[in-house]
Amino acid sequence: MFTFRPKYGLLAVVFFVIEVMIAVYVHDSFVRPFVGDYLVVFLVYCFVFTFWNTHFVTASAAVLLFSYLVEASQYFHFVHRMGWEKHRIVAVALGSSFSWYDLLAYTLGVLTILWVEYRRTNAGKHPQKQSL
Repeated sequence: MFTFRPKYGLLAVVFFVIEVMIAVYVHDSFVRPFVGDYLVVFLVYCFVFTFWNTHFVTASAAVLLFSYLVEASQYFHFVHRMGWEKHRIVAVALGSSFSWYDLLAYTLGVLTILWVEYRRTNAGKHPQKQSL
C-alpha cells in the first residue's frame, strides 16, 4: 500500500513553494483565487502519490473528493463553528469562503492531472506510425 516516489515528492515541494509564493505575493482576483486552487490539487496529488501505491485514477479521484469536502466545509463555515479562526494556519489551509469557481478550479486541475498521467503512462505503449 505504501511506497516512496521521490519525483512526486519533489514535485509536491515545488507546488508547495509555488502556493506559498502565490499566497504571500499575489493579491489579485484571478491568480490567487483560481490558479492557486487549480494548482493546489497538483500539490495534494503529488504528495499523496509520493506515498500511496495506487493507480493514478484512484489517487486523482481521492484528491478531488478531498478538495470538494474542504470546499463543502467552507460552505458550512466549519472553521468558524469549530472556533479555529484564530489559528491562522488552519484557517488558511481550510479556507473560509465557499465558491463554485473553486470547485471548477479543482475539477480542471484533476482533469489536467488525469490527462498528463494518462499520456505519461501510455507513452511507450503506442509506437508512432512510421511514414514512408
